[in-house]
Amino acid sequence: MKSIQRITRLQLKINQNDEFILLGIVSAEPDYKLSLSINKKFRISLKNILPLKITDDTGSELAFSRFSDSSKSPDVVFNLFSNRSGKSFLLKKLKNVDYIFQVQDAENENHTDQITASLREIESVNAVFNIDINTFKDKNLQYLTQ
Repeated sequence: MKSIQRITRLQLKINQNDEFILLGIVSAEPDYKLSLSINKKFRISLKNILPLKITDDTGSELAFSRFSDSSKSPDVVFNLFSNRSGKSFLLKKLKNVDYIFQVQDAENENHTDQITASLREIESVNAVFNIDINTFKDKNLQYLTQ
């Protein structure tokens, strides 16, 4: 007689919000020039990858440029997203922000001030804002947290 195997279900609790930092950047520079400046400052290699594509309320598809680097270590990922696609915005509540800079660092979560200060030192960056993902509500925020 065969014994019946029991299936045990485990639920993994993953809190993605604690794993990354979101910063809003105001800059008149095109995305490729800003990515080059960030590369120099942080000694990383942001590269243009497939754009972030979403469908807006009217059903039209919007594409937001995206630059990414994960070469430093597998635990640290840098992403630079454009906040504008034509006259539309990725994060509609942040119309004054041109770019979203995302830093995923599982090991060191407490260096937001260092990153903000370094971004402000870049000549083409006019302003840097910390985006608190726990209090900020926008339906398109889910595309940045995937």
